[in-house]
Order: sequence, then C-alpha cells, then structure tokens
Amino acid sequence: MRCLVLFLTVMCLTSLGAELRIPAFTAYLDPDWRGANVNGKTGITGWTNPKNTVSWFGEIKTLGNVNASIALTLPKDAKSSLRLTVGDKSYEANAVGTGEIATLGFGEFNIKEAGYVRFQLTSLNAAGHNAGNLDALILDGPAAEGAHFNMLSRRNAASVHLAYKQPDDKPIAMFYNEVTGVEDPVATYYMACGFSRGYFGMQVNSLKERRIIFSVWDSGAGGSANNQKDVKIEDRVQLITRGDGVEASVFGGEGTGGHSHFIYPWKTGSIQKFLVTAKPEGTHTDYSGYWFHPEQNKWLLLATFRAPKDGKWLRGLYSFSEDFDGSSGHVLRKALYGPQWVQTSDGQWREQLTASFSHDGTGKADRLDRFMGVENGRFFLSHGGFVSGFTKYGEVFTRPGTEKPPVLDLPVVTPK
Repeated sequence: MRCLVLFLTVMCLTSLGAELRIPAFTAYLDPDWRGANVNGKTGITGWTNPKNTVSWFGEIKTLGNVNASIALTLPKDAKSSLRLTVGDKSYEANAVGTGEIATLGFGEFNIKEAGYVRFQLTSLNAAGHNAGNLDALILDGPAAEGAHFNMLSRRNAASVHLAYKQPDDKPIAMFYNEVTGVEDPVATYYMACGFSRGYFGMQVNSLKERRIIFSVWDSGAGGSANNQKDVKIEDRVQLITRGDGVEASVFGGEGTGGHSHFIYPWKTGSIQKFLVTAKPEGTHTDYSGYWFHPEQNKWLLLATFRAPKDGKWLRGLYSFSEDFDGSSGHVLRKALYGPQWVQTSDGQWREQLTASFSHDGTGKADRLDRFMGVENGRFFLSHGGFVSGFTKYGEVFTRPGTEKPPVLDLPVVTPK
C-alpha cells in the first residue's frame, strides 16, 4: 500500500505541469545540417546517419523534473534505438513500429538550473538504418511549466541591427565602417554600411567561399518586388562601373536592384574596412562601394550604381547581422563594428559614437537570444547560440571615440 501511494503521488505531481509539444521541424542537425530532411509539414525524415544528432533548445524557467518523450513513426515491425541526453543525464529507449505515429518515452530528467537547455537525440542504429520519422519532442512535468521554445518552422536566429544617429545639419557624402567577424558560421552576413538605398558587407556563403557584397535597391516597386521584370525600366538601378574581379548582376527576392560581389576569403578575427559614397545629381544619385583589400593593402571598388528617382545624399545609416538560412540558427554569430565615421558634403569627418539596437520579427518573441553592446571600444552584435538574456529593443549605446578619421586613397576607375 505504501508503494501504491508513492506511485500515485509521483503521478499527481507530474501531471501538474502542462504537456508541451515541440515540433520536430524546429530542431537542428549536427554536425551535418544536410544529414536528414527537415520540413514544416513532415517533421524530420530520412535520418539514417548515426553520426548526426537532432537537438531542440528551449528556455526552462521552472526548476524540477520533466518527463521527455519523442513522437515518431516507424514502418510496421521496424525497430529503432534512440538515446536522449539532457544535461549530464542520458536515457535510452527502443521503439517498434506500428506504421502509425507513436510515443517513445525516455523517462524523467531533473532540471537544476534555469536557462536554455539542450534536448539531444542520438541514433543508436547502424549506418543506413532509418531511425524513424520524427514528429515532436514532448515534455511533461513541473519543469515544462512556462518553458519557452521557438515553435515556428523558421529556425533562423533573429536578425539584429544597429542604427546610427547621423548629423542633421549637413548632408553626408561618405560612410566609413570597420567589421570584425568573431563567430561566423555558414549563412552569415555581416553588413557594415547600410543606407536608405542599399547595403555593403561580408558574407559566409559556404565552408569554401566567402564574399564582399555591395547592393543598391531599385526605386518604385523595386522596394517590394521579387523579380526585376516587375519593375519599370525607369525605376531600375543602372551599373555605371565595377572593379576588377567583381561580378555584377541584378537581385530579387527581397526587393530588387543591382548586386555586386567579390569572392575573397576574409578571415575571422581580421578587420575589414568598408566605405560607401554618394554623389547626387538632379533626380538620381550614384552610390559607390569601396572595400580595403588586406593583402593588396589598397582600396578596391566593388561597383558604382546609379539610383533613379533619388537625388539625395546618404541617409538612414545602419549595420546588421543576419542568419540567412536557418539550418545553423542554433550557432552563435557575433561581430564587432567600428569605428564609424561620416564625411559631410563639405569634406568634414565626424565620428559616430552612438547607436541604437533593433531586431526583426523573429526576435520579438520567438528567438530572444539577440544582443548589442560595446566591447573593446566597438559596438558588437550577436545572435543565436541560445544564450540567456537579451538586449531591449531601442536601447542606445555609446562607444569611446578614436579621434582618428580614416585616411583614404581611393582608386580612379573609368566606367565599363
């Protein structure tokens, strides 16, 4: 009778926590994000490589025990052995398929510290053996109460931005900025010099390729169109010239405009220098993007684009950091920005010492691991990594001044 009472007590305490079902399509694969198919409708399928793990990350706010299960589907009589690890505890379980979705329980884990917790699933099956089609991680118990997980199929870390308060007494002709990548996994874009008509920065395209990218948006429908064919000819950006080795084309999918890039293996921890210039004339403005080549020790022109229906100087200056894929949205991205300088139309250099923080819609509630601050005399932006805490939207930061304006020796490039 004593054992029965104890059993009932445990069952009652566990049921106090509401069941939390975290979709499989919100999980991440390591070390190879291509090791299985992740889909918003079908969950995770095709997991046949036991070297890959599947992980969910969530912020646990209530300490205590949590029961963990996996909802999965296996063909009738098919078998799968799995291990679930939470902190320093691991439990194994065996599933036998029925052809229908079923729940595989792993037991109870004790959460001793509040903060982000990783729920890591490992396949104990032989290579080539399908571990099962995963539908969800299911948590139940006191520690599941109030837990926060991203429940959307968009797995990207929140995009983060810093906006500069530029002088309002004189027009801005040049915007100079430096960026140092600290943590930069694949699918990272560190944008240095953003302005109302374009952006300029550096990108990690793959394990083998990195780029310097400068783009300018079309006017009119170019701000929202996905294909430049939908933009009137008179609203399209015109390429005036480009630097040696630079590829130039049009872009779409996020508005449309002129795109240029230079393939270069910029290094983590190495300072990259960027400069954007504006030359308004009548109803258009010519925007040029220059990047300082570290090995050649000289400035390189990416491109000059003529933006129609403009005729204004630089405005709306900002920087950002973006996770543009989502497969590695659980990995930390971090970069240092600065010093920042602007040159007014009469040739005066002014240092930009303050900036405010913002983030995209993902950062509003789904992914709170997004930050801005000052480090080593420069602003920093970081996102991803499921790091506890966050920076408030709109928070303003001030960095110490350098009082050393940039020294420029820009190339003279003829139109081509």
